[in-house]
Amino acid sequence: MSTSDHPSQALATFAAELSFERIPDAVMRRAEDLMLDWLGSVLAARSARPVRSIQRFAEMMGPAEGPSEVLISRRTTSPLFAALVNAAASHYVEQDDVHNGSVFHPAAVVFAPALAVAQAVGASGKQLLTAVVAGYEVGIRVGEFLGRSHYRTFHTTSTAGTLAAAAAVGRLLDLTPAQMPHAFGSAGTQSAGVWEFLRDAADSKQLHCAHASAAGLMSAYLAQDGFTGAARVLEGAQGLGVGMSSDADPAKLADGLGTRWTLAETSFKFHASCRHTHPAADALLQVMQQNRLKAGDIARVVTHVHQGAIDVLGRVVVPATVHQAKFSMGTVLGLIAVHGRAGLTEFDRDFLAPEVAAFRDKVMMELDGDVDAAYPARWIGKVSVTTTDGRTLTGRVDEPKGDPGNTLSRAEIEDKMQRLTQYGGSATAEEAKAACARIWSLAGEARVGRLLG
Repeated sequence: MSTSDHPSQALATFAAELSFERIPDAVMRRAEDLMLDWLGSVLAARSARPVRSIQRFAEMMGPAEGPSEVLISRRTTSPLFAALVNAAASHYVEQDDVHNGSVFHPAAVVFAPALAVAQAVGASGKQLLTAVVAGYEVGIRVGEFLGRSHYRTFHTTSTAGTLAAAAAVGRLLDLTPAQMPHAFGSAGTQSAGVWEFLRDAADSKQLHCAHASAAGLMSAYLAQDGFTGAARVLEGAQGLGVGMSSDADPAKLADGLGTRWTLAETSFKFHASCRHTHPAADALLQVMQQNRLKAGDIARVVTHVHQGAIDVLGRVVVPATVHQAKFSMGTVLGLIAVHGRAGLTEFDRDFLAPEVAAFRDKVMMELDGDVDAAYPARWIGKVSVTTTDGRTLTGRVDEPKGDPGNTLSRAEIEDKMQRLTQYGGSATAEEAKAACARIWSLAGEARVGRLLG
């Protein structure tokens, strides 16, 4: 059967048969980088109220002990509830990775279930890393398949994330090419997550990641037990492509399998905000540095953006919470203008500060045809800045900080992880340093143990 006849089967077969030896060394090193980056995001969210709520639910419903580590509490429990809590924490501080072309945050929904199951089944470091690559390759392609129209309403990390989690866990459980499609079918029928929560500053984003990870994990275990799922849940006549998209492209499901490694295309986040704000933030910073401007020197900023940025960020006018502020273009640019950075501390302390709020009201978004045409493959940052003395200055950034062509070094990733850990108060500097060393040498571990303590 050709991939064009049944692309989701081709994708499932790839995930089921992927081996460590088939994955290029550079991709494996990138997977290690992404894992450390993810761990920092989880540990930073230790005290977050929505995450604590999901943690309390897990403690109430799950076993008090088990083989899998809940990173923010140092407790152990079943793989399902460890994945649930760790995934909820992954996305809270808005510092986790993103794949541009699929507009998808893979780490949050891949590492949490993969680590929990690897610890439960006694997997090796190589097996865990292989499962992670399988999860990234599947989830990213599902996101690309669902297309731009999907993202207008649906949170792709939650929808495509169920398939990504199922693929990663399915690889750890050694699902066969006949079983993996059933895992995909069960995961796909549970795909959910819409953007409406942004209008109310609701907590749904953490639930999205928790649900996707847990649903994907459950789907893989059910498939191992013979439970069946829709064979064409993605491209079928009543599948996700029809129900959740108007531009779904089944060919993207099997695009370049085994030759194009989409994990290596994933970007790191530099600013602690929605990725749609990063290109404009970098472009504004460029203008301010080149022209030695201060926030008070600026009368107006126009950000020239793609439609996806307007769809997501346009819902937030005056943010009510720190998390909602991370989806406010004006607030992010206000922090950049006032402080030169939009980090976790700046958001917590100053997202409603008078000088930031005043700058927020000077910012507007405007659809730019060239920027929109390049999206989502490229997220270009363009700004027009009008100064108080009447000048008009422009800035452009083709690759925001963290993109593959402007990536973070391992030293920068370690530094970011240490800062995130310190922010969350969830591990000592020595523990964070030890976790870095563990992850850099993960491929040599015969059995994946606890990452902390």
